[in-house]
Amino acid sequence: MTEDDLNAANGQTAGNGKELREHAVRTALLGLLAEVGALTATEAASRLGYSSGLCSFHLRQLARHGYIEEAPHSGGRARPWRLRQHIPAADGAIEDQFGDLARGLEDESWRRWQAQRDEAPSEWRHDEAFSTVAYLTPEEMSRVADVIRRTLAPYQDREQRPLSRPDSARPVALISRLFPLLPHTADDADQG
Repeated sequence: MTEDDLNAANGQTAGNGKELREHAVRTALLGLLAEVGALTATEAASRLGYSSGLCSFHLRQLARHGYIEEAPHSGGRARPWRLRQHIPAADGAIEDQFGDLARGLEDESWRRWQAQRDEAPSEWRHDEAFSTVAYLTPEEMSRVADVIRRTLAPYQDREQRPLSRPDSARPVALISRLFPLLPHTADDADQG
């Protein structure tokens, strides 16, 4: 049984949750490439629990947008991929670029959700978006992030283990951005 079979059995068609799944697949692929260096779509599928066709598609999309490239190989049909080689002094640190990509995918998924929420099943037409400002020290900000990670930990294995998901579970984007609010400058006032 494939992931698509499981999604169809749960009533999740290609339109429902597709964008969230795309974001999750691309993020997982980038994380895996950062961890192991280079791999093929088949190796990624084996490690992540997706089909090799799905991994191949998203690897090509990431390459098209300049985030990954083909890794050197000795020929044959195997097509390994790796993160693009950047010069940190010119382009910024690899970690920053990965963070920028993840935030861009999150923003894209959010805009898609807002535009297409009426197409979701009625029980899924709401979201739990919220924000707040809290006065924290750097250590407290790290502790808050740690609490969020620990709260989500019991749900993380469901990505790789579809059979562990409750029948009504769907992919949900869980995005937390903790950052200090900087004071406005005179340049900000001129641009507004």
